[in-house]
Amino acid sequence: MKLYIAEKPSLGRAIAAALPKPQKNHRTHIELANGDVVSWCIGHILAQADPEDYDATLKKWRMENLPIVPEQWQLKPISRTRAQLTVLRKLVKQASEIIHAGDPDREGQLLVDEVIDYFKLSKTKKSNVKRLLISDLNLPAVKRALNALKPNSDFMPLSISALARSRADWLYGINLTRAYTLQGQKTGYNSVLSVGRVQTPLLGLVVRREQEIAAFISKPFYQVQAHIALNSNEAVVFTSKWQPSDTCRPYCDEEGRVLVKGLAENVVKRIDNQAATVSDLESNEKQQAAPLPFNLSQLQISAAKQFSMNAKLVLDVCQALYEKHKLITYPRSDCRYLPKEQLKQARGIVNTLAQSSLPCSKPAQEANTSLVSTAWNDKKITAHHAIIPTEKSPENISLNTFEKNIYLLIVRQYLVQFYPAYIYQQTKVTLLIAGGYFVSQAKIEKQQGWKVLFPKGKKSQQAEKLKEGHEPEQTLPPLAKGQLLHCQHGELIEKHTSPPQSFTDATLLAAMTGIARYVSDAAIKKVLKDTDGLGTDATRAGIIDLLFKRDFLQRQGKAITATDVGVALINALPEMATLPDMTAQWEATLTAISEKNASYLSFMQPLTETVTNMVYGASQQSFSGLPKVAFKPKRGKRKFQKKPIKKAS
Repeated sequence: MKLYIAEKPSLGRAIAAALPKPQKNHRTHIELANGDVVSWCIGHILAQADPEDYDATLKKWRMENLPIVPEQWQLKPISRTRAQLTVLRKLVKQASEIIHAGDPDREGQLLVDEVIDYFKLSKTKKSNVKRLLISDLNLPAVKRALNALKPNSDFMPLSISALARSRADWLYGINLTRAYTLQGQKTGYNSVLSVGRVQTPLLGLVVRREQEIAAFISKPFYQVQAHIALNSNEAVVFTSKWQPSDTCRPYCDEEGRVLVKGLAENVVKRIDNQAATVSDLESNEKQQAAPLPFNLSQLQISAAKQFSMNAKLVLDVCQALYEKHKLITYPRSDCRYLPKEQLKQARGIVNTLAQSSLPCSKPAQEANTSLVSTAWNDKKITAHHAIIPTEKSPENISLNTFEKNIYLLIVRQYLVQFYPAYIYQQTKVTLLIAGGYFVSQAKIEKQQGWKVLFPKGKKSQQAEKLKEGHEPEQTLPPLAKGQLLHCQHGELIEKHTSPPQSFTDATLLAAMTGIARYVSDAAIKKVLKDTDGLGTDATRAGIIDLLFKRDFLQRQGKAITATDVGVALINALPEMATLPDMTAQWEATLTAISEKNASYLSFMQPLTETVTNMVYGASQQSFSGLPKVAFKPKRGKRKFQKKPIKKAS
C-alpha cells in the first residue's frame, strides 16, 4: 500500500479528497478504496530530548555541567500525540511506498522526515520515499500536485538545514539560559533568564532603540529656498533648495544638514534679487513595475501598517484562509515569486475574483491576464511560492473583518501583476545663484498603471507631507540648459532633528527581515543577502509573541518597547548575545545549507565552539544591575521553581 503522511489532519483530508473512493475515515487516518492510506502528524509529534534524558544528573542546573553537547542527538515522542505516533509506526511498517506530504517549507520538510527516520526504515524503502508539495488545499490544485510527485531525496538539503536550526536552538537556548540564570542567581535575581539565538538579539534591538530615544537631544538645522521667476518682472514660478558645497561641510552634520544659522542667513542675503542660471537639466521617463506578490513577512508588515494587526494575528488569519476557507495558497512562505506553471491558473483566478461581490471585483475585471510581470520566475522558487488567492470563489463564504482585510490585501497584490507599469517623467533642474547651487525636482505622472489599485487617502497624503525633509510637489516650466532666470528672494527655513521612532509591529518585522542594517560587522554585512533576516517568515510572529509572553516587551499604543526586566536582561548580558551579527550570519549559513552551498558540520562545529566560549563568558559576567526578584513558594515545595526552556528560538 501507499502511505501518505501529511503534516496536519486538514492537509491529510484535502489529499484524501483527491484520491479513490469510497473511503473509511478513522480518527488517526483515512483508508482509501484501493487500499492506500492517508495519515498525518499533528504538527510536531517528536521533540528534541531534554538534557536529563541524556543524563539524569543534568536535571539540576549546575555551571560545572555546561556546556551540554549531545554526542548522539535524540528525539522523544511528545506525550499528547504519542497515540498518533504509534499508529504511524504501524502504518509505515505495512506500507510498500511512502509519500512525504509535509508543508512546503523547511520546517515541514524536517517534521515528516524526522518521523520517517525515527522508525528506522530500510535503506531501499527510504530511498523510494516521494515528496508531495501542496500549497493550495483546493481539489484541482491537490490533484495537480499528486501528478507531480518528486523524489524526497531532492529535498534533503532543506531537511538538513532545518535539523541544523533545531539543534542550534537547543544548544544555544539550553546552555545559555542555564548559564545566565545561574549567574543571575548569584546576585539575587531569582528567576529564569531566558536566552535564545533569535529572541535575545531581537529584544536587544528594541532596548537599544529606546536608549537612543532617551539619549536624543534635538538640534536645529537650516535650509535655504530660492524663489524663482522666469524674469525679474514676473511672479514666482517654483522654488529651489540650496545644496551646501564642500567648503560648508565643517558646519554640517553627517547627513549634510547645515547647523550654523549664520551660514544659512548669509546665503539668503546673497541670493536676494540675483540672476539664476540653469546649469544642468535632466528629464527622464521612468517606469515602476508592480510590487511583487506577498510572502508572509511582507504581508504582516502591510497588515500592521494598514490595519494595526500584529504578526501573530496575521499568521492566524492566514492559516484560517488557507486551511478552513481554502481561499489562499500556503501562507508560511518566504518567497515573493511564482512558478511560470501557475500562469495556467491565472485567468481562472482573475475571472473568479471578477465575478465576486467583493471590492476586488472591478479591479479584477480590468486586469489584463496577457501581461506577465517579473513575479513569474522559476529560478526564484524554492520549496514554495508567493501567497496568492486560489481558484475558489469567495462568494457565500462568511469571513470576519480580519479575514476579509487580509484576503483583499493578498488579492490586490496578485491583481497588480496584470496591470501595466506606472510611468512618470522625472525632471531635475540645477541652478547656479551667486556662486551656490540650488536644485528643484518635479514629477509628472504619465500612466497610473498598477497604482490605480493603491489610491492615496487624505491621511496618507498628510503623513507624507509631515515627513522630515519632504519637498512639496511642484511643476516646472519648460526650461533649457544655460537659460537665465531670476531669484526674487531667499527664504530661511528652520527645522529640528527628530528622535528615532519606537518600533511598531510593522517596523519590528521590517527590522527582522532586513537585519543587515543593524549588523555592525562590515564583513558580515557583505555576507548577508537581502533576503536573510533574523528568524524566518514562519517563526518571526512566534518569536515576537514569545517576548511579550515573557514580559520582556510591552505595547504603548502602537509603539513596542522593552519592559524594565527586558532592559535589565540586555544590560546584564554580554554584547555578543544581544547583537544580531552572529545570529544573522547563522541564518545566512542555514540558507546556504538548504541551497547546497554549505554543510551541516560547517555550521554546527563553530556554533558549538561559540556556545562553549559564551558559557565561559557568562561565568565572568556581572549581573549586579538586575532587579532582585523574590522567591515564589509553590504548594509547600521548594521555594524557587525553575522551568528549563526545552527549546529556545
